[in-house]
Amino acid sequence: MVVTAYQGMDIGIVGKPNTGKSTLFKAMTRTDVDAANYPFTTIEPNRGVGFITTTCPCTDREQDCDPNGRCIEGTRYVPITLLDIAGLVPGAAEGKGMGNEFLDAVRQASCLVHVIDASGQTNAEGEPVEEYDPVEDVRFIEDELDAWMQGLLEDGWDKRVRSFRSSGADVAEVVADQFSGLGVTVGDVRNALREVDVPDSIEHWDESDRSSVVTAIRAETKPMIIAANKIDAEGADENLERLREAFPDETIIPISAQAEEVLREADEAGKISYQPGAGSVEITDELSEKQEAAVSSIQESVLDQYGSTGVQELLNEAVFDLLDMIVVYPVEDAGKWTDQKGNMLPDAVLVQRGATPVDLAYAIHSDIGDAYVKAIDARSGRTLGRDQELENGDVVRIVT
Repeated sequence: MVVTAYQGMDIGIVGKPNTGKSTLFKAMTRTDVDAANYPFTTIEPNRGVGFITTTCPCTDREQDCDPNGRCIEGTRYVPITLLDIAGLVPGAAEGKGMGNEFLDAVRQASCLVHVIDASGQTNAEGEPVEEYDPVEDVRFIEDELDAWMQGLLEDGWDKRVRSFRSSGADVAEVVADQFSGLGVTVGDVRNALREVDVPDSIEHWDESDRSSVVTAIRAETKPMIIAANKIDAEGADENLERLREAFPDETIIPISAQAEEVLREADEAGKISYQPGAGSVEITDELSEKQEAAVSSIQESVLDQYGSTGVQELLNEAVFDLLDMIVVYPVEDAGKWTDQKGNMLPDAVLVQRGATPVDLAYAIHSDIGDAYVKAIDARSGRTLGRDQELENGDVVRIVT
């Protein structure tokens, strides 16, 4: 079996125009995209594959694995799907700019990476300026999403209330039905309702109550992480501290998308040896004076200052913490940790934390889930219970 990028989990790269979204997307996916200095460079969302990193179980054995992908010195690269979504400007919820295209693309995303210009050199419209407060950008997309979702909830609300009265339906079911086009589940709504103080019956919800519910549902279904880009620009480090002080509950990762793109291009060209997430590079071929100056500048202003470009940390944080995923390794020989062809640990599968062996079977293929008999922990040789929760790094044989 060959497991590709996790299906059903797209990470949306969002933000106002000109913040470096497309540069970040290109650096993460090595996919050619337009990256120009004007609004709405991205019209249709670009889709590509990036990679999160985790420690491979092959480090527990004196044998290299044979991955359908990459494993470098025990660091496993697991594919994920990324979307570069059209830049957003104020008023998107009313259809301004590329608002409708943006909001439609957001439907596809499981979580959002909000790219902001930490240097403060891009205004609210995405236009270059000398000074702008990036603190203003943090709530910007959340406010636009809330306004959009509020409109969906308000549409036909009186009719929903009358239907609720006559049918006696569950509140969460009524609200989830209103957001069915976004893939919002009854469980999502129930989780959101636990976070807000509103009357038990929707008959008694006023506009403020509905607004609170919308915000809670958006946070539940479209969690967000902030990428403070252009961190190596003048003044960006001061802005980063202000951002963290202003929003202590937000996850804010300092990044330099441009530095990551330069390093990956140089690595692919054989000029340097660089692994995403590393804090240093090794020069492996002769560099021109200009190239050497660029690598030296990145080392001093980014890698030495922040430990990495931040891009790999951003992806890992989004998947492992924001989405609460784990990586599990299915094998067909529990003793050798191999598939039918003798490849060791060929596949790495992303599943939600709390997933069971049955969930893993269905994540691999629906036919395997339907034929599931039992699962074996390849480390201990013990049979796993159907309802036993898997752990990150588990090696599992599914018996059908």
